Amino acid sequence: MGWTLREIADRSGVSSRFLSDLEAGKGNISVLRLADVARALDVPLVSLMPSEEKQKASITLIGLRGAGKSTIGKSLAKHLGVRFLELDELIEKEANLSLGELFSLHGESYYKRLAYDILLKLLAQNEQMVIATGGSVVTDPETWQLLKRRTHTVWIKASPEDHWKRVLGQGDTRPMANRTSAMAELRAILSQRSPIYAEASQTVDSSSVRVTEAVRLISAALRQKEDKTGRRPKGST
Repeated sequence: MGWTLREIADRSGVSSRFLSDLEAGKGNISVLRLADVARALDVPLVSLMPSEEKQKASITLIGLRGAGKSTIGKSLAKHLGVRFLELDELIEKEANLSLGELFSLHGESYYKRLAYDILLKLLAQNEQMVIATGGSVVTDPETWQLLKRRTHTVWIKASPEDHWKRVLGQGDTRPMANRTSAMAELRAILSQRSPIYAEASQTVDSSSVRVTEAVRLISAALRQKEDKTGRRPKGST
């Protein structure tokens, strides 16, 4: 619905902190309090109860530009039979601005706010999808926690040289134009963000494996996760 936890807290009388735990599956809530949350959201109480069939997790691909997120993401989505979405394209559509214009007019904080809001709405659809995110999405703690909590996060990793070559191969020379230190800056950003990227559920090195192998590795990890969290067969205890 695009509401903040604070708005739902005000509507339901349940604290934001407890709602956050509830959303993450950690909150031990009474039926009466859950009913308050349902009324605040204007949905049936039963819709907030877990179903027997566990929803398959969406996949979010993270990493710097040129890592191969779009190429791998499209192939993975086709393999799984789900939608593939580019978060930056959705942000541009929502703002009715190019990313360059958005950053110039509104700054990075506005970009991060749109990214969080759009991801929240997408994940509320309870539909499995593959989402390629912008390279800086992990620098917003709230957005990063949302992705780690609600999706299967995959760091598409690549060497600085491959990042460089792929961006140039896309015909975009802007990051390197008149900047002799561009490669050093790329290495510095990658070094700075690598510890955060490494928190992802899975890492796939696109400098070492082909697209088909990357798809196989991610699909296998998803199946393994589903096997661990799947419901018990009927009659088991």
